[in-house]
Amino acid sequence: MKKVFVNGYGSIGSRISKFINDDPEIELIGVGKYSPDDKVNDAITNGMSVYVPNSKLDNFSAFKISGSIESALDDCDLVIDASPEGNGYKNKKNLYEPKNIMAVYQGGESVIGEKSVSDLLFNSRVNYDSALDKTHVMQGSCNVTGMGKILEPLRKAYSSKLLRFDVTLVRRWADLEQTDKELVDTIEMTQSPHHGEDVKSYFGKDSPLFVRAIKVPTRQMHLHIMDIRFTDTAPSTNEIHTLFKNENGIAVLQTAKGTKDVRDFANTMKFSFKDTNMIHIHANMSKSINDTLQIMYSDDQTGIVIPENHILMQAMLFKKSYNDAFNHTKNLFHMDEKKQALEEHFSS
Repeated sequence: MKKVFVNGYGSIGSRISKFINDDPEIELIGVGKYSPDDKVNDAITNGMSVYVPNSKLDNFSAFKISGSIESALDDCDLVIDASPEGNGYKNKKNLYEPKNIMAVYQGGESVIGEKSVSDLLFNSRVNYDSALDKTHVMQGSCNVTGMGKILEPLRKAYSSKLLRFDVTLVRRWADLEQTDKELVDTIEMTQSPHHGEDVKSYFGKDSPLFVRAIKVPTRQMHLHIMDIRFTDTAPSTNEIHTLFKNENGIAVLQTAKGTKDVRDFANTMKFSFKDTNMIHIHANMSKSINDTLQIMYSDDQTGIVIPENHILMQAMLFKKSYNDAFNHTKNLFHMDEKKQALEEHFSS
């Protein structure tokens, strides 16, 4: 059995550690915490061992700590680095490389420049096999992951007929759990968003992809508006909906009026963390006119990258085939049941 440590217990760390704990093929050593707050007891209550930096042990004297992060890594096959943005590179150099440990990094890091954590940005729909022999891999952010899940099926189905993609990312301001983060009453424009270049790292640097991003005061998912230009007449919306209805991890919804509708339904279904772990095509907003197809889809923010992390772990730890890894993750996350429930509830 392989042993995994989750270094960080925020939005991503708390989610992925829960599912690793449920996986009979992986032993969760524990989670790393850097701040002595309520999340420490939350992890312990959920049956997880908590480790902290050796230099901060005294700060956690009020909690039942299992030891130092440094000691936990001595008995570890792979680390999911879920530390705050920018710390992944420091951890790679100071912790993981010296101990020769495989590591998965999150979307706040980079695959470009002197502080890149890897030369591979992972998207299971696009480049699963490329991760089989890697030691350090970056998992794309939620927006980057979502775009890949939409773009790759389009590329596979229409290939040379595609002319260009124009994408507007309407990003949520904060995660559901970040109740201390104020929602500012403004629409914030993002200058030179990294998302386009991140997608091109696995989709091809010359891809005709143009991305703009804005951030709006909500916690209820991201929304992507994608205009796809074709060399001739665009496919009908029915054809496109059929294409995505057969895609794993994508639900085609007919009647959802907003992202909160989807989130509220997920909560009634008792999905873990209110996550659906997938993309939701809002079919009532699709349009096909002449050479242009427009689709809108909501992206389950943090939730969408959790099964991606799990699939990536299986490539790195077990060298599984894509089908074996995907089916194992799909069953663990109950993806088919979630998709069926969503599509039935938001059917026409």
